[in-house]
Amino acid sequence: MDKQIIAIGGGGFGRNPGDGVIEQYILDQTGKEKPNICFIPTATGDNEAYKVNYYSTFSKLNCNPIHLDFFKRTPDLEQLIPRQDVIFVGGGNTKSMLAVWKDWNLDKLLKDAYEKGVVMSGVSAGANCWFERAVVDSWEEDLRVIDCLGFVKGNCCPHYDEEPQRRPAVKKFLEDGIADSFYSVEGNCALHIKNDDEYLSVNFGKEKNAYIVSIDEDKVKEAAFNRLSIRT
Repeated sequence: MDKQIIAIGGGGFGRNPGDGVIEQYILDQTGKEKPNICFIPTATGDNEAYKVNYYSTFSKLNCNPIHLDFFKRTPDLEQLIPRQDVIFVGGGNTKSMLAVWKDWNLDKLLKDAYEKGVVMSGVSAGANCWFERAVVDSWEEDLRVIDCLGFVKGNCCPHYDEEPQRRPAVKKFLEDGIADSFYSVEGNCALHIKNDDEYLSVNFGKEKNAYIVSIDEDKVKEAAFNRLSIRT
């Protein structure tokens, strides 16, 4: 089974419920006619409106959607997670989300599922979490780089073209030697990683991209990945 990460830089059902373009792409990667998908909205504290948007989108697609709460009574995770074909992690506070997950041992259960071919996906915090480190806005005052789950190598920065502080922050982190490169993903784009060595930009907006961003002789280099457009 392929190991797959689909890290969305911004957009999807959180902003455009019912649209379903990147969501259908994610489901298609399972190779199953009616896959099981679990939404994990921990990063927003299990926000109810977010869950409504999730169901209004995935209920129109050929799948079996459920969600996982941590701020109400929580189900048996050792039973729930292995039954899924897709995990979709919502946006919000990456640092707080990871702390909750680790306390519940979800990080280890997700890693086992990933190794067995469950497609790991998500947006913003749900993109960050799969990498070794990520640029996060978990603090009110500034962007920082924190350790994440490390399912795939490297460092992630979502919202690369959507939030004005993102590009300058990545440049500064590179200059300061905090990292030697970042996978930087624009809004309405996803970086699809297979087996930690195949990379594809999945554009579901207008000419959006994902890049590997590095610095060479004091100049920032943005190398775009091959792009698949799933919306014209």
